[in-house]
Amino acid sequence: MTGYLTALTGVALIAAAAYCVWSAVSSARTPQGALAWTIFLVAAPWVAVPAYVVFGQHKLRGQRLSHRRTLAITERMNLPSRGTAPPTSERMRIFATLAGLPVLRGNKAELLIDGHVTFDTIFEAIDGARHYVLVQFYTIADDDLGRAFADRLVAAAERGVTVRLLCDRVGSHGLSKAYRQRLVDAGVHFPDPRTTRHRASRSRINFRNHRKTVVVDGQWASLGGHNVADLYLGRDPKMGHWRDTHMKLTGPVVAQLQLGFVQDWHWQTGDVLEGLDWSPDPVADGVDAVTVLMGPTDTFDTGALFFFSAIARAKRRIWIATPYVVPDFDTLSALKCAALDGCDVRLLVPARIDHYLPWLAAFAFFDELREAGVRIHRYCDGFLHQKVVLVDDDLAAVGTANLDNRSFRLNFETMVMIEDTDFAARTDAMLRADLEATDLLETPLSHQPMVMRIGARLARLLAPVL
Repeated sequence: MTGYLTALTGVALIAAAAYCVWSAVSSARTPQGALAWTIFLVAAPWVAVPAYVVFGQHKLRGQRLSHRRTLAITERMNLPSRGTAPPTSERMRIFATLAGLPVLRGNKAELLIDGHVTFDTIFEAIDGARHYVLVQFYTIADDDLGRAFADRLVAAAERGVTVRLLCDRVGSHGLSKAYRQRLVDAGVHFPDPRTTRHRASRSRINFRNHRKTVVVDGQWASLGGHNVADLYLGRDPKMGHWRDTHMKLTGPVVAQLQLGFVQDWHWQTGDVLEGLDWSPDPVADGVDAVTVLMGPTDTFDTGALFFFSAIARAKRRIWIATPYVVPDFDTLSALKCAALDGCDVRLLVPARIDHYLPWLAAFAFFDELREAGVRIHRYCDGFLHQKVVLVDDDLAAVGTANLDNRSFRLNFETMVMIEDTDFAARTDAMLRADLEATDLLETPLSHQPMVMRIGARLARLLAPVL
């Protein structure tokens, strides 16, 4: 009897693995992803089948339909500058096309460097809100910063401001029920991410909303790498100083960030937000900007194409600050081609580890990047988490997307691309200060410890699914 059950279990496992292989081949977003899953499923089906059930890279058909319905609704909202935006420059045209939104003039953009400046700025904006506050973070923690953040939202709600808050169910998995209940009791609209209407179709935890956006009265917005946790203020003794960048914006581009929040709110709740201000005041002599919203429901892989397009536009340099370097084949080739063509290509990455597998996988890419002329700068003064792209002397982007497959195809992300020489110069100065705290990676993988040599190559096999 035991032998019969064992044989039956084996047959069922083989059948399940075969079905998962077919599913991966037919629905994975890249050939590399399909290959990685196939190897994993064939080599270790007893581990890979459960992993595929949770992490398998299925396109979110239900979310795509909801997203299209949301787009149809927002098309009728009389958004600003639709059809009246100035002619888009050749440098920015691809980003507007990817975004499906126009490049807008008359914006003011200010870099917010590190957590204390970022949250002081956000708290000041929330304290000054008159009508509504829209807030979205990947991670919210019930710690000192999280409670100070909640205090601001509660105070705003108590003085009659409409406050809406979203967080990701994975990124904020440790958030206590008491924390949320306090906000709800105060009048904050805070849907439980674990019980929202599309829970079943988004139960695959591999798809996450990684956006970090605050919009106040439709006139002010911020986005960037910071989450709401003490870690992002550098209070974790293990990680030390937390190097991150946010950006605050005023001007018409705020409406595009607000649009992203409206789409996410509609997805999570089914509700269409009314009574919002869609006409932010333009700023005299402001910068040109466009918001690129990206995610796994896009017709094209907007995240991957965003980075590819930025690299392809570089004539003199492309600098990218990112905590993770796990590129797909096309992005890897673009970086190498830019370096081989004489561009100053630099990747600013952390020396410290927060997630071991992507950190390890990066070393499997570093050698061929360095051989092509890409310089890998490892930040040593704490942990670097910022997501910044600088192209030549006129294009700069800040947002939430990393240089990895997760941001390319699995997460919902936001980047704002700006065309302006002054803003690019400020970004250049910020990154040059960061470079002072780096060392240049010159040791090839073959000279690293054996565990890294083996681990990096194995981790690279998982790169399409990390």
